[in-house]
Amino acid sequence: MPLKARDEIVAMACPSLAGMYLVKLGLLLTLIGGVSHTDASSMRVRGESHLLLVGDAGTGKSALLRHAARLSPRSVLTTGIGATSAGLTCTAIREPGGEWMLEAGALVLADGGVCAIDEFDSIREHDRGAIHEAMEQQ
Repeated sequence: MPLKARDEIVAMACPSLAGMYLVKLGLLLTLIGGVSHTDASSMRVRGESHLLLVGDAGTGKSALLRHAARLSPRSVLTTGIGATSAGLTCTAIREPGGEWMLEAGALVLADGGVCAIDEFDSIREHDRGAIHEAMEQQ
């Protein structure tokens, strides 16, 4: 019986896409998260996991990302086209009065929630490295 309830929950995830049971299950498990703990060597192990959806064009990856962003109370949905590491992490901007201020990017705004980046392959290689660094720190 517990597996039947799980199957019903998975079926309700992104109902506009038929099938894709394992992908939807993985998406929901990523949204639910896990429990962080400290191992025997005093190293903190985070409970949250990252999810990378890879597939042919037209397979519903963007629809799944949009659905995940709608399910999470704290989420940011962005695209990798034209994105920079500064735009996704934080940017220094100059106010009209001449003072400098930091403006939070998508990864910072989604802290503790979901940052869905569509078209991740469109991000330049050196910017992608900075994003990987930020993901490791989460």
